[in-house]
Amino acid sequence: MSATKKTRHGSRPDQVYARLRTLIVQAQLAPGSRIIETDVAERLGVSRTPVREALQRLLQEGYVIGPEESQQSRLTVAPLTRADVHELLNILGAVEGLAAHAAASLAPAARQALVQQLEQANERFSEAARTDTTGQSLLYESDEEFHDAIVSAGAGPRLRALHDAVQPQAERYIRMYISLLVADVDRSSGEHERIIAAMVAGDPDATQRAVEQNWRHAAAKLGKVIEVAGELGTW
Repeated sequence: MSATKKTRHGSRPDQVYARLRTLIVQAQLAPGSRIIETDVAERLGVSRTPVREALQRLLQEGYVIGPEESQQSRLTVAPLTRADVHELLNILGAVEGLAAHAAASLAPAARQALVQQLEQANERFSEAARTDTTGQSLLYESDEEFHDAIVSAGAGPRLRALHDAVQPQAERYIRMYISLLVADVDRSSGEHERIIAAMVAGDPDATQRAVEQNWRHAAAKLGKVIEVAGELGTW
């Protein structure tokens, strides 16, 4: 009984962390908003101790910033900036590019199975752009499905861990601005097709280049969107 309680208690900061990160990523805690421990504890129905531990972890990972990095006197949700989106998406491109290089070197049967996954995900991506009326959530999810298939197929545990540390921070940007990116779906879908073609050919270098180019273009496009729409949480 005591071991069970200890396990549950030990997992509480992780649960609070996961919940807070979801709230931040999905913009339910807006960029630039102040974070007050007592308010968060009340909202999540927990004590302040796991909230404090979770916030320290979020601070280390860049989801939350301290007073020394902002004009606020308290912890705040990290802002969305053009500089950050370029850094985050280019990191993802480099990481996924390495995974793609490895995936394109798989045995033919495994590579063909991956190609089928990618083709299906890209079809859903294009279809979502035409039919999604739910705030483009399906568009995001189908694009994530495409890229995650590459990472899952080619990344080792360390590369996967690096990807998983960065991807949720990039997700904040994509979810916030996705409605402004719909007009560019055809280009993205075409870039996905070039990734698939390189994978079919079993050309690791071409596959890596195609993936990196896809992410570079996404960073440039999203950077322009942020420039027009305005950075969020920097006031």
